Amino acid sequence: MTHDTEHESGRPGRRSRRAVLGLAAAAAGAASLAGAVAVPPYLTSPPTRPAPAAAPRGRFTGKVVLITGATSGIGEATAKAFAAEGAKVGFCGRRVEEGRRVESEIRAAGGTGVYTRADVRDATQLKRFVDDTVTRFGALDVAFNNAGISRTAPLHEMPLDVWEDVQNTNVRGVYLAIRYEVPYMLEAGRGVIICTASESRRPQGGAYTASKQAIKGIVDAAALDYGPQGIRLNAIAPGTTDTALVRPPGLPDTLWEGFKRAWGPLNVGALQRMATPEEIARAVVAMATDEFGYMTGSTVLVGGGPFGGGIMHMPPGFPSR
Repeated sequence: MTHDTEHESGRPGRRSRRAVLGLAAAAAGAASLAGAVAVPPYLTSPPTRPAPAAAPRGRFTGKVVLITGATSGIGEATAKAFAAEGAKVGFCGRRVEEGRRVESEIRAAGGTGVYTRADVRDATQLKRFVDDTVTRFGALDVAFNNAGISRTAPLHEMPLDVWEDVQNTNVRGVYLAIRYEVPYMLEAGRGVIICTASESRRPQGGAYTASKQAIKGIVDAAALDYGPQGIRLNAIAPGTTDTALVRPPGLPDTLWEGFKRAWGPLNVGALQRMATPEEIARAVVAMATDEFGYMTGSTVLVGGGPFGGGIMHMPPGFPSR
């Protein structure tokens, strides 16, 4: 009995890597074949490009932002984006070396960021992280509960401990984070909490999909609990994003770029490409501003077009946010 897994490092199973290599090779060779055979346009046409980021405007100067799962990918990009907007950012993750790197890069850019090693599955570690962040910076204005993992297998082949690890990280971790964040926001009479959900639907993705749908339910209910006290809760559902979660380790850049070019038009109806972490980070920052002050209890799909949050055509085992 086998099953594909993706850990925090983004390591997919064997079938996923073969599929990536196959599609990537097809895309990488498309240009040289174009003069001899009919090649599908999606293998030769350039994808759309991310819009350039606007200059930071200091929208979070003096504010305190807490982020879980920020040692890479979307979490890292969001920590840097909030710091660039003037926020004091406390963030956690399990990988110390990566956490220290992100902290150093935030500070080198002139921002304020402090990394704490904490595992969201561990209630004691997570509470200490939240408490220490508030003690250090004196408040808690925004929380981005982003930490998550994905592991794949048909449900009848998925070991119970694997299922439970996904639920404990993705769902229990969000519950615990909200549990420890809300008292500080209640004391202040205001606050914003954003959680990373997903609209992913894919073969062998039952554990991940169940966990992300549960997060949406938590947000729906908690928004009703805390809205009268001035706390807004929303979820963001990113489309598949170019992070370590979806890229097989060791894959050369040329092959990865070729795979993405082939993948995008098949799966993202309008923009025809994966998101960048920075694009998702900008959406999170925007959702936390007062411009969205009347939005709560919502899940915002940032997916690049119709069906952009899920999978329409995908090699077996390929992960998605």
